[in-house]
Amino acid sequence: MKREGSIKKITYLQLVLVHIGIGLVVYNFRPSAKFILFAAIIYFLFRIISNTNKKDEVLLAAGYITGFEVFSRMTGGAFSYEFAKYAVIMFLTIGMFYRGFKRKSWIYALYLLMLVPGILFSAINLDYESSVANAVGFNLSGPVCLGISALYCYDRRMPLSRLNDILLSVLLPIVSMTVYLYLYTPSIRDVLTGTQSNFEASGGFGPNQVATILGLAMVILFTRLFLKKQLLLNLIDLGLLAFISYRAIVTFSRGGVITAAICALAFFVLYFYRSKTSTKAWLVPRISVVTVVVIVTWFFTSFSTSGLIDKRYANQDAAGREKSDLSTGRLELLDSELQAFYEQPITGIGVGKVKEFRAEKTGKVSATHNELSRILSEHGIFGLFALMILVFAPLVIRIRNKSNIYFYAFLIFWFLTINHSSMRIAAPAFIYGLALINVVNGQKKNRILRK
Repeated sequence: MKREGSIKKITYLQLVLVHIGIGLVVYNFRPSAKFILFAAIIYFLFRIISNTNKKDEVLLAAGYITGFEVFSRMTGGAFSYEFAKYAVIMFLTIGMFYRGFKRKSWIYALYLLMLVPGILFSAINLDYESSVANAVGFNLSGPVCLGISALYCYDRRMPLSRLNDILLSVLLPIVSMTVYLYLYTPSIRDVLTGTQSNFEASGGFGPNQVATILGLAMVILFTRLFLKKQLLLNLIDLGLLAFISYRAIVTFSRGGVITAAICALAFFVLYFYRSKTSTKAWLVPRISVVTVVVIVTWFFTSFSTSGLIDKRYANQDAAGREKSDLSTGRLELLDSELQAFYEQPITGIGVGKVKEFRAEKTGKVSATHNELSRILSEHGIFGLFALMILVFAPLVIRIRNKSNIYFYAFLIFWFLTINHSSMRIAAPAFIYGLALINVVNGQKKNRILRK
């Protein structure tokens, strides 16, 4: 992938077409997903090593793996369930080997240290038949991925064009996944049974994860419509926005779509506020066109689901009766995790123990959906300190440096995603790191040399 400034219209179109082709290939031959993922890793490793990561190629690699993660799980292309997070950690660690990290990022090294005591208490508290290694790997891969992403990205200087390239690398494999979803379920009406989250409309995989990653693609496409001022690019992105938004909505998983809408609004408000008066006049017709496309997409979705999607977002069942629990059981999970924190506020109950704790208290075995309550219950006071770092450290950075136009959109994406989907995928961890990027003017000034 070339620098954003050197990507021409036809090149972007070619990249999109290639990834549409990847979606077609994987649908017709699912084992190819594993080969494509392996080929992507080899390609990026070669590019990183040959260029010694001079232009942060590791972020392109980590971004691509982040975008490919849910697709690889859906199609059996992942080498292990947590492979994408480990791959992101690997690439960013390689990046730090080449380019190091800022001394000022010590706060995120402290965050990683806050996670260590929970591992020790996990070994003490987990049942004998439970695997400590599996519990730690599953529950800490996301937080560690976030810590490494933050360490690498903290105050890392790069032009906006390079950051846009990184987002493009996230977007492209999601385009492939969307093509796969259309082929997997060409008729949504045939698989609808109610207003609950729909696995068939999500490629036979978890609707929450699918909607989350599709929502991220929606945010990226929305931002491109304002940062890119080329007609062909805008038309392609507008078409992709409708194309992907429809599949995100019909998963019937609301979290990812609502998060995308809030992030897009945050980006637009900041972009509008920072724009000149002449640019603001240009923004009005553009946001009007985008709004019309979104509304038309919603009405088409409503028609194709026979109005069930409207009932879903109105918190109603198929018969139009209001559901008693808007959170679809998440409040009960949250309550049990906070109870564990109240019982062990200092040490926490240990990494991976919360599922066993919930089974003992409620008789139900279910995974967490909220990373905030999970880290409190499993890490105790150390988890509280870790959360304070994650929330306040970026805000302190923002006071000193307001260059990153994506800052609030990315931080909101991280916060809302971990509240409805925990850190089951690498996306919130990686996007959190990108919020810490220091965007600089890509043009170098000529220096005058004097004796």
